[in-house]
Amino acid sequence: MKVLMLGWELPPHHTGGMGVVCYQMCKQLARTGAHIEFVLPYTADFSHIDFMKINPAVPDEAETVVGNAAGSTYDSQYFTYVQTDGSTRGVNMDEHQSNYAAYAKRLVRFGEYDVIHAHDWLTFRAALAAKQASGLPLFVHMHSVESDRAGGHSGNPMVREVEYIGLHLADKIFAVSNATKKAIMREYDIPADKIEVVHNAMEFEAHELYEDTSDNAFRYLSRMQKSGYGIVVSAGRLTVQKGLTHLLRAFQKVVARRPKSLLLIVGPGEQYVELIELAAELGLSGNVIFTGHLNGTGKRWRDAFRVGNLFVMPSVSEPFGLTPFEALAQHTPALISKQTGASEILHNVLKVDYWDTDEMANQIAAVLDHHELEQTLAENGHEELIKQSWKKPVETVLHHYHRHAAAHKELAYV
Repeated sequence: MKVLMLGWELPPHHTGGMGVVCYQMCKQLARTGAHIEFVLPYTADFSHIDFMKINPAVPDEAETVVGNAAGSTYDSQYFTYVQTDGSTRGVNMDEHQSNYAAYAKRLVRFGEYDVIHAHDWLTFRAALAAKQASGLPLFVHMHSVESDRAGGHSGNPMVREVEYIGLHLADKIFAVSNATKKAIMREYDIPADKIEVVHNAMEFEAHELYEDTSDNAFRYLSRMQKSGYGIVVSAGRLTVQKGLTHLLRAFQKVVARRPKSLLLIVGPGEQYVELIELAAELGLSGNVIFTGHLNGTGKRWRDAFRVGNLFVMPSVSEPFGLTPFEALAQHTPALISKQTGASEILHNVLKVDYWDTDEMANQIAAVLDHHELEQTLAENGHEELIKQSWKKPVETVLHHYHRHAAAHKELAYV
């Protein structure tokens, strides 16, 4: 099985979970014998990836392409083309997507593939161009829909139009959760039988799962913990979708009960300043710490989860959500909103409606006040984590690959 995979990011050059999912899913696909060519919109050092071929979509006149956003191209609105003579040229998202699509189209014309697999709306123009040029079966993988990213609102009409066209012209749709499947059906009038739910997994290397006893990068928080402070952690992009305003309002109630409580908020995003201002308005300036961007693969990132007594993901609309898995890997219990796809498969975590700040505060305080509860949730959650893998989700993906590829070949011989 030869797969043309279209994605917008891969670790370590990523800001959200989509890059991690693409990396881990492709790794499992490669274990089954699939040959993958992954097309990215930028150039970077991916020498650590040896299980698939990375194709950076570099136009003929450029030597390298760089996204202009911290940590990833997912949030980039413009790109820099570094020409072969060393000069640079800035291009906007629309032009770069056109070049990305032309590159994908060229690949299918001169290469041999069985299927095309495209991740989220940013790749849909390229996916449809490649499908039109080759006639190959197109799978679109929905990690979120625009209404998710807009926190339940309609979002950008241009993005909605791209999603509508891509979803209707795809041969099969993979959704990362039942919640995402329902959103696709509701928002874009797609029939249920066209959508297959493929839940994400989160695999870790052995060294990432053992209990790290080295000095924590947030050692000042460790010291405060020893003096009786409870540490709550939340990590990810600071966007309206993530529900952090609800967490801050819940945390105000926690601090009113137990003043020796701290909240560590990790990550960048457009709400960064807004959330700092809200924390001050709520009287939490001395209880909330914002780190800004952290590399999502380094020790400081893992230590942020490790230092917490509890990890909280309060998302308003989260198609899946990988950060609770990272918390459980560091033996930290998790509280997640019921509006997350991860809540469909994680059982040894606390769950709450994102809007119920009273109950959110109750559950946070319960963990901070009762060490036995914290330990039980951490141990059971870690055990659940190490049992899950990408094997079953990838079996589902391969089943549909083979089915549609076989049908395509039959039509070719008619």
